[in-house]
Amino acid sequence: MTKLSIEPVTRVEGHGKVTLSFDDSGKLDKVNFHVVEVRGFEKFLEGRYIEDAPVFTPRICGICQVSHNLASARAVDNVFGVKIPKTADMLRNLMQQASNVHSHALHFGMLASPDLMFPMTDDALKRNVLGVASENMDVVKDAISMRKIGQTIIQKVGGRAIHPVTAVVGGQSKPLTEEERDELLKMSENLVDTAERTLVVGKQLLDGLKEQDLLELGYFESYHMGMVNNGAQDIYEGKIRVVNPEGKIEYEYDPSEYLNYMSEGVRPYSYLKFPYLTEKGPVDGVYRVNTLSRLNVCDRMPTPIAQKYYEEFVKTFGKPAHHPMLFHYARLIELISSAELIRKFLEDDTIVGTDIRVEPTDLVGEGVGCLEAPRGTLVHHFKTDDKGIITDANLVVATVQNNPAMDIGVQKVAEKYIKTPEDAKPHVLNHMEMVIRAYDPCLSCATHTIDGKERMLSMDVYKGGKLIKTL
Repeated sequence: MTKLSIEPVTRVEGHGKVTLSFDDSGKLDKVNFHVVEVRGFEKFLEGRYIEDAPVFTPRICGICQVSHNLASARAVDNVFGVKIPKTADMLRNLMQQASNVHSHALHFGMLASPDLMFPMTDDALKRNVLGVASENMDVVKDAISMRKIGQTIIQKVGGRAIHPVTAVVGGQSKPLTEEERDELLKMSENLVDTAERTLVVGKQLLDGLKEQDLLELGYFESYHMGMVNNGAQDIYEGKIRVVNPEGKIEYEYDPSEYLNYMSEGVRPYSYLKFPYLTEKGPVDGVYRVNTLSRLNVCDRMPTPIAQKYYEEFVKTFGKPAHHPMLFHYARLIELISSAELIRKFLEDDTIVGTDIRVEPTDLVGEGVGCLEAPRGTLVHHFKTDDKGIITDANLVVATVQNNPAMDIGVQKVAEKYIKTPEDAKPHVLNHMEMVIRAYDPCLSCATHTIDGKERMLSMDVYKGGKLIKTL
């Protein structure tokens, strides 16, 4: 038996690899995507005060830190049974849209564009952001510009750009001042135009993929999941909708009911779990989340310019669209939508209100927080004792939910292009990575301890040289 490995998979957040196994006759036997890191944040949270969860969870990831912060904050609000004030809600939504801008701009400009510009090159030294800059410097400059705006908004609203701290139980701990609002309005005045310009470039690059018969990379049909608010795409709040491979609505439910619809399995070659729709089973119940899935499940976009491109997208590719490469296109439509919403929120005087927090009075003891992280549906679920100490934490992270799809995707590419080890040319192996990168996986977010025979992890915590806890 012969094995080939792509290690590490580059231009993703975290550490992963792909292995190709060939039988004794030299024929391709199996292909798997492995995640080779483990972190265990769910265990870290046990024994902590519930109010600390929104501070701890952003440490899971420095890219989708806001989504973890806000999902935890919403779960904590529900643990205490509080409804936050309108201004606090708007501030959180503003921060969520800014996070979407920073993440989508980073992914397209730095991680995805090399694949779209140089899909057939064997020269890995060209297939990177420096190669992109040599071809089209504006792509890189625009990405940096948009990311800066997103991060600045997060810093002003959240107190920190990387690990925000202002979302607390009952609302926000800090208002947005008039001066800060004016600064952000001025900084973001060209944001929508920049996002629209980026989408035009992305469409041209995807047209190039289609001409090279690469738009089909990793294609398979599946269920899709995403959040909708009265039918509109919404990354901040709403109900979870699932459509089947033909586009028919299969389920639509409140996020607090997620355990009735989602299950997880394990496989011995990866630290990532393999989620599926409970009723459909682990084989037929594979579903996807992220930008393309959000466009597949919604009836419309929440903003006018994004709606125009959404209609064009549906007219061109149909609905639902199943091509992994179209996650890039959907990501750029969302980039415009979030840019439009940022302007809308900043122009509303409610955003600088000072009624931003209510004091909690009750302890319900259990709460679920759900929103759409840049990479897909994110659920934080906490249980506490009567003192508000976390007794159980469950994090259902976007990348975990796309793990089966990435595994299937690399298999599809290998089956099409690789029959023997000699077929595994550098650009062909990169096609497998292209499928993974289309999902924009955040592997640090997705990895957590798996109990059972497949994977075991324990961690000893010492203080002053003495063992104080085993996780």
